[in-house]
Amino acid sequence: MQAVARRVLILSWEYPPVIEGGLARHVRKLAEELVAQGTVVDVLTRGGNRGGHGGGEQPEAAETSEEDLRGVNVHRVREPGWPRDLDRFLAWVAQMNDDMLTAGRALAEERSYDLVHGHDWLVAHASAALSDLLDVPYVTTIHATEHGRHQGWVDKPPQSSIHAIERWMAHRADSVITCSHYMRGHVADIFDIDERRITVIPNGIDPSDLRPVDDLQTLRLQFAQPEQKLVLLVGRLVYEKGFQLALDALPEVIEKVPGVRFLVAGSGTHESELKAQAERLGLSEHGVFLGWIGDDALHSLYRIADLCVVPSLYEPFGLVALEAMASGCPCIVADTGGLREVVPAGERVGLRFNGGDAEHLGVMIERLLVDEQLRDRLVTEASEHVLSFDWSDVAQRTTTVYQDLMPSVETSRRE
Repeated sequence: MQAVARRVLILSWEYPPVIEGGLARHVRKLAEELVAQGTVVDVLTRGGNRGGHGGGEQPEAAETSEEDLRGVNVHRVREPGWPRDLDRFLAWVAQMNDDMLTAGRALAEERSYDLVHGHDWLVAHASAALSDLLDVPYVTTIHATEHGRHQGWVDKPPQSSIHAIERWMAHRADSVITCSHYMRGHVADIFDIDERRITVIPNGIDPSDLRPVDDLQTLRLQFAQPEQKLVLLVGRLVYEKGFQLALDALPEVIEKVPGVRFLVAGSGTHESELKAQAERLGLSEHGVFLGWIGDDALHSLYRIADLCVVPSLYEPFGLVALEAMASGCPCIVADTGGLREVVPAGERVGLRFNGGDAEHLGVMIERLLVDEQLRDRLVTEASEHVLSFDWSDVAQRTTTVYQDLMPSVETSRRE
């Protein structure tokens, strides 16, 4: 009989309530479902800031707190109070990994682990070192790559350094997990590893988590009148998310379809450029940049929008599209990356446009805004489609990866 993982140590750069992107939500849902299926899970992650800057004196050992969150043992290492500007970022990450390693050593003195599971390059060194220390397998989930985020431009620091860490991590890990078949091919290609070492396990979604909290009718009236159409853009405002394409597409759509409004929900390094672009295109009076918003507000926006556009240039998976569909909001996505797997071809659950083509995106937006029958059909079909992205299945498939690396755990314990 194959062994079952009894205790797993997961390392993640973020874990709720520390949320900077989709990683925190992914790790939380995975950890909770693993626990529900019988695995004991400890998560080692960042906590509050220590205060201070730059050359400030740091404690000799990492300060760590522990809490039980829905059965998951979460250990938070207080992060160095260093500025996160690019020239110091890698040193900041290295210090955080050292502190996580110190905290992991302390945990290892109190309990045993069967496997270490690290998420992305930000915790790679601590994850690999703890794997060596504990003499257990190391699994890494690669959620995205620096090569993909920067369209292959990784020849100069800090991108070159991050790319090198990711390459080392992919070769060092005993098993690699990616969230889409697209990412499996991408990772195998750019890091020159055998695809057979990579397991595809899509992200999951729990529709019960997508609960709106606002009076939806009142909320919508803040942004659009009943007879108007509301287009939603959600995500980190960075170049690879392609929001500049959506803005380029909107002027012609607005000219052809009366009463079109747009909302941009999110923040990021490209935010000021996008706002300037909207001003140049004469879009400022037609929409609003909301900045960063919490999950509850986001789930409400999905329900008041007439459609959600996901125009990414690079997208490992496409969680925004999945959330929108689960909330009853029809989607238009770029025909690229993992979005092809979240929104399959055939116009059954959503529409796809030629990636990078703002003109084609505009055509698709116009089509979906004026065709109510199409919108209704997509919403109905998508509500069934999203049920296939189940967290219970994600955890079961992850456990299978664990088991394949630990066939003799139970035997060794009996000995």
